[in-house]
Amino acid sequence: MDAVLLALTLAVLAWLLVIGDHLRQRCPHWHWYLTGYPVTALRVLFTWRRVAILNDLAVSKHPARGMLGDLIVKGDPLRPVAPRLSLPRPHRLGLRVVVRLHAGQTPAPYLKAADAFAHAWKMHAVRVTSPERGVVVLAATASDPLQRPGLASAPATHLAALVGVLESGGAWVMDLRLVPHWLIAGATRSGKSTLLARLITQLAPQDVALVGIDCKGGMELGLFARRLSALTTCRREAVAVLGALAIEMRDRMDECRTAGVRSVWELPDKLRPVPVVVIVDELAELYLSDGTRESRAETEQCSTLLLRLAQLGAALGMHLVVAGQRVGSDLGSGVTALRAQLGGRICHRVHDPGTAEMALGDLNKDAVAVAQSITPDEKGVAVCTGPDGGWSRARSHLTTTEEARTTADRHAGLTPLLPALDHALDALRGGTP
Repeated sequence: MDAVLLALTLAVLAWLLVIGDHLRQRCPHWHWYLTGYPVTALRVLFTWRRVAILNDLAVSKHPARGMLGDLIVKGDPLRPVAPRLSLPRPHRLGLRVVVRLHAGQTPAPYLKAADAFAHAWKMHAVRVTSPERGVVVLAATASDPLQRPGLASAPATHLAALVGVLESGGAWVMDLRLVPHWLIAGATRSGKSTLLARLITQLAPQDVALVGIDCKGGMELGLFARRLSALTTCRREAVAVLGALAIEMRDRMDECRTAGVRSVWELPDKLRPVPVVVIVDELAELYLSDGTRESRAETEQCSTLLLRLAQLGAALGMHLVVAGQRVGSDLGSGVTALRAQLGGRICHRVHDPGTAEMALGDLNKDAVAVAQSITPDEKGVAVCTGPDGGWSRARSHLTTTEEARTTADRHAGLTPLLPALDHALDALRGGTP
């Protein structure tokens, strides 16, 4: 009888292991809800006081100093009280707890203790936020959501592109209305070109003019040639197109001044010009010079035109997305000035610390360290900034070459005509202006 009971017990355990492995592979969220969350929730509750004491988050109800005759004696509190913790609430990626701070506490020590929380609770990471005064929210993720990113969803809005998934599991959206200009840095095979392809495929169905500047001979952006209102493949052509866009900016300024508005978005729909998104691949090629007078003049002119577009374009419906393997101050002061105008920052894996510092250093030093820790195996993973000024790890959705070409062909009929750009390129190439 004992042998039969033992055999049945082993069979049940084996069956549970098989089911658990199946859930982990096919339905990781259900596996977390059924097995991971209950164990982790108990671990959080039972270890909270100890973790709080070890990280100096607990305080004593009695003062640490006392009078002993004519002496003041200072000692360690014997019964420190941990901050009040809510019951852990699960979500599909982990759990969340709310902490009520003691009087006089700030979120800073909780930020420092984030790694300690993750180790104590055996979680992938713990993010600390403070949505209101006196409250800290600890959001723990059970595993890295960027290892197997799902297709996130987001409402479709004009000039917004769903490009991937955030570390929190939410949608990674590049909204050009909220953040008009973007800087994307990344080494070869880091996912930079894939992100650009995803951005263009998301913007292609929208009412927007796309202008490509690809100094790699058009190898990257040439896939979208049928959907681009203009495509330049060298710096001379880029200068011509940017010059035409500068004239277009002045015309839009005149329209806004005549209508008595401060941006094209305040114009009536029938008078509003089509938005223009300028996408630059390999920014460094626009700033490199061979030392000749003509080359230096081109570089200076290109730098000035890009800076003017970034400074004045947002209110005029003209947006700039620049990408490059290397974005450093060694390219000249023009790059640093341009960087200051690009509010959106995305940094993939890079080869040199200077590029990561240029992309994220003026926003958050911690983000620079995280960007430099991205490994070659994490293709598509990047550190990105949000409209609120915060930052997060994210991963772009893979866009294949065939998908890019198909998208461009499908929406080629939506390509707006920009005659000024065509005339500028025709004049440069010796055609009929």
